Amino acid sequence: MKLFRRCSALLLAFVMAAAVTLCAFADAPVSKATVLFTHDMHSHLLPANDESGRSYGGYARLKTAIDAQKALDPNALLVDGGDFSMGSLFQTSYATTAAELRIMGMLGYEATTFGNHEFDYRAAGLASMLHAALDSGDPLPAIVDTNYLPPVEGDADYGPDAQAVWDAFARYGVTEYTLIEKGDVVYALIGLVGVDSDECAPMSGMILHDRFTMAQQAVDKARNACYEQYGKQPLVIALSHSGTDNGKGEDYELAEKVTGIDLIVSGHSHSVISQPIHVKDTWIVSCGEYSKNLGVVTLDYKPNGEVNLTDYQLIPIDGTLAEDPDISALVESYKLEIDRDYLSRFGMTFDQVISHNPYTFDSVDAVYATAHESTLGNLLSDSYKWAAEQADGLRVDMALTASGVIRESFAVGDLTVSDVFNAASLGIGADGVPGYPLIAIYLNGRDLKNAMEVDASVYPLMHAAQLFCSGVEYSFNTNRMIFNKVDHAVLRRDDGTTEAIVDDQLYRVVTGLYCGQMLGAVESKSFGLLTVTARDAQGNPIDMERIEDYIIHDADGNEVKEWHAVATYLQSMGGELDAKYSAPDGRKVVYSSLNPVKLLRAANKFTFIVLAVILVLILIVALVVFLIVRRVRRRRSSSYRKYKKRRH
Repeated sequence: MKLFRRCSALLLAFVMAAAVTLCAFADAPVSKATVLFTHDMHSHLLPANDESGRSYGGYARLKTAIDAQKALDPNALLVDGGDFSMGSLFQTSYATTAAELRIMGMLGYEATTFGNHEFDYRAAGLASMLHAALDSGDPLPAIVDTNYLPPVEGDADYGPDAQAVWDAFARYGVTEYTLIEKGDVVYALIGLVGVDSDECAPMSGMILHDRFTMAQQAVDKARNACYEQYGKQPLVIALSHSGTDNGKGEDYELAEKVTGIDLIVSGHSHSVISQPIHVKDTWIVSCGEYSKNLGVVTLDYKPNGEVNLTDYQLIPIDGTLAEDPDISALVESYKLEIDRDYLSRFGMTFDQVISHNPYTFDSVDAVYATAHESTLGNLLSDSYKWAAEQADGLRVDMALTASGVIRESFAVGDLTVSDVFNAASLGIGADGVPGYPLIAIYLNGRDLKNAMEVDASVYPLMHAAQLFCSGVEYSFNTNRMIFNKVDHAVLRRDDGTTEAIVDDQLYRVVTGLYCGQMLGAVESKSFGLLTVTARDAQGNPIDMERIEDYIIHDADGNEVKEWHAVATYLQSMGGELDAKYSAPDGRKVVYSSLNPVKLLRAANKFTFIVLAVILVLILIVALVVFLIVRRVRRRRSSSYRKYKKRRH
């Protein structure tokens, strides 16, 4: 009896303590949590003009907007969702001075994560950037990386570069999660890279761990650590470089499958989410690329972890905002460094005008939006063909680029070296110099036509795969069978004449290093039904691990960079863009027709296989119908005979 009373007393005490705790949480004052966010800023430190001439972005303006929001709420948290680098000439100092990360610290960013483009200079470049940032002594944001990690000792891909990244992570303090206290609110932040992001970083040297498992583990750890340290639950934010598109995508799946995340800042897809997406207990937000907007989300927060969204704004960063003078002066100093340390080797300067453009080109969004011939794509692919032939004197049969590597359009007016670099800004070469180089490979005629079929059939599945070509002329019917949409394909020579493409003949093809690296993805993206095999001049398949052996060099032995190919091609026009870029020239014709002749013209094995399957299905259905009808008739006949027998 005495034991029973003691147990009852302990139980009662526990219940009362729990009730007091719950009441304390319930009665605790609601705190306002303000989160300022960006993503996909891509080294766009300066304002830029879109194809219509409208000015947007710029870090000096962004600083003004940030300061205005922090004046309203001094405890506002400022975070970024990755891809803070790669997209302008400022990226050329990424590995040596870490300009992007340092200026983010000066803007007041408290945390960021890695996007796929932070690995454009490969693992060694990332490690060098982190060390350069620390060596500067400038304030820096925390970096969270939950699931995109270097190989560890014992892994097959472990090596000096992987260890260099681990060492840089340790020195910088890169962690799977971090806790940041602002006023009455404690934030727990994790950083994620998605599947598509990983596929867009073929030379990162990192291992993509399952983001759902790693995210859940990090959220649980962060919640426990926060409760132990602060005695309350945190507001959990995932800085996710995975993407959301029209309410779908990897970050939507993240919200569905991982519990405990209150807010996802969704980068990678460059989406602009005008109203937050609510999935279970998670809000998803995006504000677009290139610091065009500053996102502001306001939440009500209780110490028991209850979170409710109360306000959401996307503040345009445009010419209506004054420029912060200190940030402006810093950016100008960076420009001088780039002139000295990078552009001088090309005999160019940052603001040098190289041509005048009187024509309106597609925006990057328009390039992605529909399958079509783009004058912007034509200009870039023509540049690559011209520059390769200038460099080595060998004829180029086809040059191509893809929508996924076109980073900016050209506005009407004077085009500067900076403008051109921004349009083709990605990567680094085997020489360690920023800017992807051009490569020259060979394709046989079958694979040359397959490349055009990639444009026609893979684009609807992956918009970054739309191709823009020089040296060929082709058409495709969007209503034709997948992997047999192209119904006309020929070579188009410089004099305007056309030649048939011979299946077993080799053709010289020029493209950027990144596009060349992605050739191996054609088979997987087409479910194994299409192949584009890169070959050497003798027709032997190329080991894609050695694709850099096929980089084009000029007479002085320098890599021919994509952006420099465009710049010198524009310079060759004598001050103004050639009139042939005022309108499409018919090199790619996209149409939709249900005309049976056009649907079956130049049909290949895919169409015949599908037609055969359809025919077999029709025959099976016809046979089943025939058997059913015959059985019904037999039953009716049998019933009629029985009826007559009864009558007689």
